[in-house]
Amino acid sequence: MLYVNDIFYSIQGESSYSGYPCKFIRLAGCNLECGYCDTKEALDIKNSKPFCIDDIIKSACGSGPDSIKLIEITGGEPMMQNESLELMSKLIKLNYKVLLETNGTISLKKVHPNVIKIIDVKCPSSGHSKEFFFENLKCISQNDEIKFVIGNKGDYDYAKNFITEYSLDSRKLIFSPVEGAVSHGEIAEKILNDGLNVRLGVQLHKIIGLK
Repeated sequence: MLYVNDIFYSIQGESSYSGYPCKFIRLAGCNLECGYCDTKEALDIKNSKPFCIDDIIKSACGSGPDSIKLIEITGGEPMMQNESLELMSKLIKLNYKVLLETNGTISLKKVHPNVIKIIDVKCPSSGHSKEFFFENLKCISQNDEIKFVIGNKGDYDYAKNFITEYSLDSRKLIFSPVEGAVSHGEIAEKILNDGLNVRLGVQLHKIIGLK
């Protein structure tokens, strides 16, 4: 059984797949509580219902057109529930392209190799910059993505230094400004001035008014 907060069909908004129609499975429960969290309803399993994996897949696959083969497992923190591994593996077998949105504090070693991991490295303004599980850097493939949520200049500098210290320049990197805390233009200028090979992330789904 897995505790599910929501299953819905929307536009992917926060990765290199931004703009594509996507089916979402939002699992409940998280081991962190970031100050800028915009899905607080998924932090605790009290706002969820338990589902068996086959029922989750049936619901998710029916949440949009059959032709949409992009699906994201998000949260909360999906890796808190061990059965999420089986869910991802079954979706891969059904020929879905599976994205996993994770905060990077729990081992990703057992995640199916075909799952595309979007790993959030927490910056200081999150309050959890010391909780990253560094062994996860060994689990990153060329298809995976590393995201830094930027809330201020200190976060930007932290992210820039993290990339250099762990030789991540060749990876898929995303700098995502916190809505209302720092402007996209400000971060864009810093990226350009520093010559960083990173993607500027915007929450596209919020811009167009979707969840």
